[in-house]
Amino acid sequence: MRIGELSERTGTPRRLLRYYEEQGLIAPGRSANGYRAYDENTVDRVLQIRGLLDAGLPTRIIRQILPCLDKPRVIHFRDATPEMLATLEQELNRMTDRIRCLTRNRDAIAEYLAEVSRHKAG
Repeated sequence: MRIGELSERTGTPRRLLRYYEEQGLIAPGRSANGYRAYDENTVDRVLQIRGLLDAGLPTRIIRQILPCLDKPRVIHFRDATPEMLATLEQELNRMTDRIRCLTRNRDAIAEYLAEVSRHKAG
C-alpha cells in the first residue's frame, strides 16, 4: 500500500509517517516508480508506535524496543543502557497506573449504563 492508504488506515498524517521512517521506526519498500510501498504489518506497527508515543516514550527508546513487539521476539540486551531501563521502568509504572484508572472509569460507566437500563426496563 502507498503512504496515503497507510495514513488513512492508521489515522497518522503522511508527514508523521515520513518522520517515523527517518527515525528508523518503519522501513517501507519502494515500488518501481520510487513510491513508498508498505506491507500489511506496517499498519499494526504504526499503531504500536503511536501507542508508545502516547505513553510518553521517546522515539529513540521506541526504536530499541520495537523488536520486542515482533514474533518471534528479538531482544537486544547490549542496547539496554541504564537510562533506557530507568525510563522504561517509569513508563511501565505510569502505564500500569493509567490502566488502573481506565479500568475504574470503564467499570463505573458500565455500572451506570446497567443501572440506567434496569430503570428503563422496569
